[in-house]
Amino acid sequence: MKQAAKPRRTGRSDVAPDVLLGMYRSMLRLRKFEEAIAERLKTPSEIVCPVHLYTGEEAVAVGVCANLRKEDFVFSTHRSHGHYLAKGGDMKSLAAELYGKTTGCSHGRGGSMHLAAPEYGLPGSSAIVAGTIPLAVGAALAFSVRKEDNVAVAFFGDGAANEGVFYESLNLAALRKLPVIFICENNLYSTHMPVASCLASTEIYRKAESFCMPGVRIDGNNVLKVFREAGRAIAAARLGEGPALIECLTYRWRGHVGPNYDLDKGLRSKEELDSWMTRCPIKNFEEFLAAQGLISTAEKEAVSREVDVEVAEAIAFARASPYPDSAEITRGVFR
Repeated sequence: MKQAAKPRRTGRSDVAPDVLLGMYRSMLRLRKFEEAIAERLKTPSEIVCPVHLYTGEEAVAVGVCANLRKEDFVFSTHRSHGHYLAKGGDMKSLAAELYGKTTGCSHGRGGSMHLAAPEYGLPGSSAIVAGTIPLAVGAALAFSVRKEDNVAVAFFGDGAANEGVFYESLNLAALRKLPVIFICENNLYSTHMPVASCLASTEIYRKAESFCMPGVRIDGNNVLKVFREAGRAIAAARLGEGPALIECLTYRWRGHVGPNYDLDKGLRSKEELDSWMTRCPIKNFEEFLAAQGLISTAEKEAVSREVDVEVAEAIAFARASPYPDSAEITRGVFR
């Protein structure tokens, strides 16, 4: 006689267990991929394009994108790997792009900072600070004109709050009640400058007040808080209630660019880094899931092994893929 399947314990969370476990796996995929790339970057000849790693900020991308549909648009930045993977992008294509191979999501032409995957709802990324914020507003305007209930999300760092186009974009979005969510990933440093050294007011979420839109600051290392806050804003935007600004306080473990920790630059201390690493978004979420009875040690180890295999296969695929043919250097270029 076939034994009935054991029901999944639901714990006390108001979020469905499959959603919680899906977010956990997604964050682990981001972390393990980025750390594997960090190791490869230590061999300069293996990946030659500049790479900005997302390690430590996983809860933001995952918490937001877990609320999105495939048809919703996400606009990313120079630190784009997390948004790409959280939106459903293919890991092999991402690895190949970093290696500059034809099988990459941008066919080896974009590298780390210019990922594009329209098929997953990621039309493009840009290394220009605040450069994709107005693009997200434009996409939201198109959704509004077409009377579609899709939503656009603009991810950007704290440094983008120094740019005029940030304020212009908030104004137009609020004026037209556009379905766009502004997600500020405030990792406390604009490149190598502490945010307090370049912004008179470091409470970025309060910028929303001037444009009569909701603005909130949350713990960007708590994926549940990100998921819930982004979920409320996205649901409201779908109903025509307009945009919102969510400032997520988080911290990048690695340096601004590359695999090092920037401790040699005199910009941040080891004590500061260690303090944020103890607030690891994945570790804290693991503890939450265990307390809810949703994951055991054996289950965590199984997920970890599965992700390790996926990452290894992605790196192997990238290494084995061909480089672009130099004869096609002008393909896709406007002339």
